[in-house]
Amino acid sequence: MLLRNKPLESITEADLQLLISNKVAEKKTLEYKQELPGSRDSDKKEFLYDVSSFANASGGNLIYGIREDGGVPVEICGLDITDVDATILKLEGSILYGIAPRIPGLRVQPVPLSNKRVVLIFNIPRSFALPHMVTFKNASKFYSRNSAGKYQLDVGELRTAFTLSQSITDRIRNFRQERLSKIVALETPVQMDTGAKLVLHMIPIGAFDPASIFNITSLYEKSPDLFVSLNSGFHVGTPKHNFDGYLTFTNAIDPTFASYYLQIFRNGIIEATNAATFTVYQGRGIIYREYESKIIQAIPKFLKIQENLGVEPPLFIMLSLLGVKNYIMGFDTGYGRSPGDPIDRDTLLVPEIVVENFNFDPAQVMKPAFDVVWNAAGLPRSFNYDQTGNWVGR
Repeated sequence: MLLRNKPLESITEADLQLLISNKVAEKKTLEYKQELPGSRDSDKKEFLYDVSSFANASGGNLIYGIREDGGVPVEICGLDITDVDATILKLEGSILYGIAPRIPGLRVQPVPLSNKRVVLIFNIPRSFALPHMVTFKNASKFYSRNSAGKYQLDVGELRTAFTLSQSITDRIRNFRQERLSKIVALETPVQMDTGAKLVLHMIPIGAFDPASIFNITSLYEKSPDLFVSLNSGFHVGTPKHNFDGYLTFTNAIDPTFASYYLQIFRNGIIEATNAATFTVYQGRGIIYREYESKIIQAIPKFLKIQENLGVEPPLFIMLSLLGVKNYIMGFDTGYGRSPGDPIDRDTLLVPEIVVENFNFDPAQVMKPAFDVVWNAAGLPRSFNYDQTGNWVGR
């Protein structure tokens, strides 16, 4: 986020004026530019060096249309652009083809001004695909940033960047494994049903940054309808603080007992569990196919929680099924229950899905994950989709 508790898409000229009023100086995660890069190759390289330096460091915002003096913003002059969309597409194309690997989650937001001009904000996330090299015109250079601005990486820093890239992904995967181990051991924040469980994790790439601490309580007070379960898709009724952040769960007979809970961690990670998507009938464990629609209904609300907190994409979405050995997928072909094959293992760790922004179709993004679960049950794909991949489920 550029401004505290202000989504990128909601930033206005008044918000930009606050940068000037408060004399918010350039820093590692923020830089002002009065004009867009010129047409010369050297200008284009400089632009790509700037963009890649943010991705190779802590991420941040590169703002075009603000004049600075000594790193302190002094005027919102804006850019005189006739076709804003075409300009953004051109700049995004330059980044796409001039930096390798591609920077996931990069966004460009235009902010219209009262003088009919526009400010362009490049929101560049901290990358998990480090390091990014500028390849335009065979530049083959790596840049990063510190408080003084961008600088070229040396060999030792490059080696560290490659190691860091792997460590970010490893930390995310290790977090998932640790949490699943606790759930299997029934070390959950509220007592749950025994037996099979479904777990959904949504983990921001920057979750393990020490600065990633968010105020969850105020969000719940403002938008309790976002805190939903994976079973009903409706508001989870019992909220409380806990060590990890904020917990909501649905009561059963015992108020300390739940079939599903939603844990929001202070660093923006979401963990949603559901033990009610499974049943045992005549000794056979069955997975209700409707769990997919519940996930699809819940994901937009979970994304809104993260966006409102100030979480920045990319996000890792991880689906896991625990305790499902010998379970079958429950569905009806019209001639009675069609069991497929029993699942041959107790834990299904579905490969993670990486999304680069908050604007995506959950049904399409989650289809590969759902297909894997049906494959594990001996079936070719999720039958909640038609043969062309369109969602038709219930």
